[in-house]
Amino acid sequence: MQTIELVKYGPVIPVIVIDDVDDAVPIAEALLAGGVKVLEITLRTQCALKAIETIAKKVPEAIVGAGTLRTKSDATNAKLAGSQFAVSPGYTNEMSLICKEIELPLLPGVSSGSEVMKANQDGFSFLKLFPAVAVGGINLLKGFSGPFADIQFCPTGGITIKTAPDFLSLPNVPVCGGTWLTPKNLIKDKNWSEITKLAKEASLI
Repeated sequence: MQTIELVKYGPVIPVIVIDDVDDAVPIAEALLAGGVKVLEITLRTQCALKAIETIAKKVPEAIVGAGTLRTKSDATNAKLAGSQFAVSPGYTNEMSLICKEIELPLLPGVSSGSEVMKANQDGFSFLKLFPAVAVGGINLLKGFSGPFADIQFCPTGGITIKTAPDFLSLPNVPVCGGTWLTPKNLIKDKNWSEITKLAKEASLI
């Protein structure tokens, strides 16, 4: 699989932080019920890898990936846990090489033209713009469309249900990432039906 193939499953990839592994399956099922199939579980918590492993085994219809990959061990551990793809907050040649070696499709993060050039030189034409709003958002993506007309972006960071349509209207943005589908308060309250509702809204953008 190539990461660009993820865009065919919907306009938004939820960026999910899981603090309790027992919440992993209910979150995945709630998102699936709302039409969201691609799930990015960030490696920001101690149970993240276990959450990925649990979802991969118990919710096989989900396409689960690991986010916030920063090191070679992050990549290998994500692959062993069952990740079908990986997302990094920035770009390094080392991360590119290890993901290719272990056959883990990578969506690398960039925030500047120089990083876009480096990643593209290494064979990547689908990139994560991060943190999207902070580094220039829509205006930056419009600017990139000239010199990088062959590059597609998944902007992530600071995007909301209200602003997502503006990003997705750009010709170089087939999908965006968002944390708003799984807010901490809903997870804490185990309000899975509300997460399903948010997923349905996102699927219709």
